[in-house]
Amino acid sequence: MNLKNKKIIVTGGAGVIGRELVPRLVGAGAVVRCIDIAPKPKEFEGLDIEYSQRDLSYANTIDFLKFDPEIIFHLAAVFERTKEEIGFWDLNFQNEVMLNHNVFTAARECKNLKKFVFASSYLIYDFSQYLFPRAQKNAFPLREDIGMNPRNLCGATKLYAEKELEYLSRFEELYKFKVVSARIFRVYGRGSGDVISRWVRAGLGGEKSIEVFMEENRFDYIYAGDVADALLGLSKKDNAKGIVNIGTGKPASIKDVVNTLKGFIPSLAVKKSSEKGLFEASVADTKKLRSYVSWKPLDIKKGVKLVIAYEKEQERR
Repeated sequence: MNLKNKKIIVTGGAGVIGRELVPRLVGAGAVVRCIDIAPKPKEFEGLDIEYSQRDLSYANTIDFLKFDPEIIFHLAAVFERTKEEIGFWDLNFQNEVMLNHNVFTAARECKNLKKFVFASSYLIYDFSQYLFPRAQKNAFPLREDIGMNPRNLCGATKLYAEKELEYLSRFEELYKFKVVSARIFRVYGRGSGDVISRWVRAGLGGEKSIEVFMEENRFDYIYAGDVADALLGLSKKDNAKGIVNIGTGKPASIKDVVNTLKGFIPSLAVKKSSEKGLFEASVADTKKLRSYVSWKPLDIKKGVKLVIAYEKEQERR
């Protein structure tokens, strides 16, 4: 599918993935409307887009119908760290359950909608497949068809959202659009609140040390720009639908990440946390993704280098 002059809505465009995706869509010649509760990011200055700052938990279907999108990228989400605090209870319901349902309701009324791309999460998968009582040398590749047993409220909410979209997909005579639920692994990127960005800011800011929790944990870290490229590729493929993992397929331990950071910021010191828990060893099986999209994600060293360059630029402003 050629995106030139295609009308595209991006929810959550002010997030770390959206800030990468929206400029790519504009570069492809798309007509973009971005909807986010956050103010318009400075990265969008000079871009020819329509930006609407509003709470999608109270979405008005008319806002979608008047624009008449052919593609919707639904990125709007709220995340908590691994340990979900009590305040996440209402936040999750308002900004995930209600928000998702409202956006899906609006999407089903868009008569010319061809593709709906939903940013889901690997946290949906059965956590017994990637959490262990002891540290693992290798990570088990999580394939799209393995069992599901979300590890937390965030994962459970994403699973419910996927089920709502699956429900709509059954009524092909009513809703002609194809759905892609992209189960995204550990995203990091420029201007993000992810742990890599926080550590970079701490190191550049002269903090004496960073606290590291269970450095043997292994994750599939993927740069936000690579996620944007994958989502873009999936939207353009007419046959792409269903559940698709988005990850690099190559796990890295927290220790690997810290050593990479110390290579760029030698003064960075590490304070090991005494907190304990199950060890994670997760990585995406990317066979299905690569059957749709031909792309080479950055390795962790190149991605971290981009994050550091971004944070240094922010310091100079």
